[in-house]
Amino acid sequence: METAILGRIVRRLAEEAGFDRCGIAAADRIGRAEYLKSWLDSGRSGSMAYMKRYFEERVDPRVLLPGAQSVIVTALSYKQPSPPPPRALDVPTGRVAMYAWGQDYHKVVKRKLFTMLDALRERVDTPFEAKACVDTAPLLEREFAAAAGIGWIGKNTMVLHEQLGSYFFIGAIVTTLVIDPDERSIDHCGTCTRCLDACPTNAFPSPYEMDASRCISYLTIERREAIPAEFHAAMGDWVFGCDICQEVCPFNRDAPDSKEPAFAVRPPAPRPPLAEIVEWEIDDYRDQLSGSAMKRAKLPMLQRNARIALDNASRAS
Repeated sequence: METAILGRIVRRLAEEAGFDRCGIAAADRIGRAEYLKSWLDSGRSGSMAYMKRYFEERVDPRVLLPGAQSVIVTALSYKQPSPPPPRALDVPTGRVAMYAWGQDYHKVVKRKLFTMLDALRERVDTPFEAKACVDTAPLLEREFAAAAGIGWIGKNTMVLHEQLGSYFFIGAIVTTLVIDPDERSIDHCGTCTRCLDACPTNAFPSPYEMDASRCISYLTIERREAIPAEFHAAMGDWVFGCDICQEVCPFNRDAPDSKEPAFAVRPPAPRPPLAEIVEWEIDDYRDQLSGSAMKRAKLPMLQRNARIALDNASRAS
């Protein structure tokens, strides 16, 4: 089958599976591999030691899947309508990053990728190997999303698309199929620095560079140890993740809401009562967060975050 025809089939199958965007990149070693290595060596990944493991797999899909020729990259919006602000008389509540308002995206995106793969195997006579990746595999999906034309990597280090904004999940299929690649996206950030200026913890030492050890998402989700006091006030009411650099991005202003029902709001998101989290037992944690990406943070971590948010609320009152 011609590589251009195969590309059209892949994009059609992605649309049928419910993805908002699909692009193709060559399965080459990423151009910023040495930058990633220096970034990891600088300590800006914080305590995320797992990022140093399987380094070659992360930067070269041909190591992850021997014989790989192409990387199929998909985007799935999770943007939801903004909830009403909490009333002044309500009990103090925390904030949850939008990506964790609904069902765990890992399962939703991977299910769609498998649907694509099953349909692709029915359409292609030639046997091929493929590996579906959603965030947990050692693959830098963001780099391949940019290479595949899904969007450009913005100054806040997130992938941005002119119409879709940045509130979307990235899925990837590394495959031995040879498919015509798409053109890399053009950077449209221009002179805008809203994301950099808005970050309360100064997690961006320069445009296009993040110090993850200072990011509120890292502090509330990845950091297992106590959070340094210097960050407490800046964390505000965030108890799981942070959306500040996305909220101020002009490309998210008119981005359409997600069409995926699995990402609709499920309590306790988007504003869980802080005092309740502090009092949760392990069974409460499991019941309340069943099927949620919020379980990435263990109960003691969520309670730590809730105590900081409660302290910030008391200082503000």
